[in-house]
Amino acid sequence: MYQWVESNRWLNQYALRLKSQGAVFTVHYWGVDECHFSNPVHKHSFFEICYTLSGEGTYQDHGREYPLSPHTLFCSRPGIMHRIQSVKGLQLLFVAFELDEHSSTEQAVSTFQALAETETVCLFGVEQSPAAQLWRSLLRRTDHQSNLPEQVIPELAGALVHSLAAVFNKERISSGPIPRRSSSALLKQAKLYIVDNLSDGELSLGKVAAHINISPRQLSRLFSDNILESFTEYVRQQRIRQAGELLRHSELSIKEIAELTGFGSVHYFTRTFRSMMQSTPARYREDSQHKE
Repeated sequence: MYQWVESNRWLNQYALRLKSQGAVFTVHYWGVDECHFSNPVHKHSFFEICYTLSGEGTYQDHGREYPLSPHTLFCSRPGIMHRIQSVKGLQLLFVAFELDEHSSTEQAVSTFQALAETETVCLFGVEQSPAAQLWRSLLRRTDHQSNLPEQVIPELAGALVHSLAAVFNKERISSGPIPRRSSSALLKQAKLYIVDNLSDGELSLGKVAAHINISPRQLSRLFSDNILESFTEYVRQQRIRQAGELLRHSELSIKEIAELTGFGSVHYFTRTFRSMMQSTPARYREDSQHKE
């Protein structure tokens, strides 16, 4: 019925910068997954809203577990630890996005601030809701006759993302060979996951690969081929970068910063920081304060 891989490419090509009713969105990625299994506990700095077309599973959000069944909408809010689990797999649609607050109206900012604080995490039996019908209409179909022209995709995708806030805020419900997901899109998704989960001391190649549904070997090659450094080197650099920000702009102790950036111990943090920055964390903080 649906062209799964083509739909994924279609949305990630034509629906990344969206506008609707005073709201401007940056979409980090769309997902159209014919068989999505479990992923590790993680968090994002952005919204990720999912729609199950079929299958059974559970969604864990902030320590609470919700059942997943066909035609369920669920919302992962920024900063909230969450996890999807399924033994047999879910037909899953998802969109990861954030509001560009500088380009959006005050009303739009207020709407999505409310979404970040909503207590309505899951909505069940939404098959006939306008949002669910609109989402399905964006997918490429095997019969081709009902496929939308590419020119209308950004407008309709923007309307969908905007309407999802209303759904959870309870205000209203309103060709050639098929390519694989591009390397740049996969790498971007992996980088976002890494940056949002640096405090995870067990942030492994396998865990990140499982999150974006590719093999560890494929993810390793993405890093080495596209940014000319290994996965481990990239994670280490991001941890040091975040640690440097915290040393300059916070009063957290060295131990607290080591834990927040996933180093685990002060000794390992200090040794790694010195090797990459040619300075100890304490001296780096002291020198930064003198420059300000």
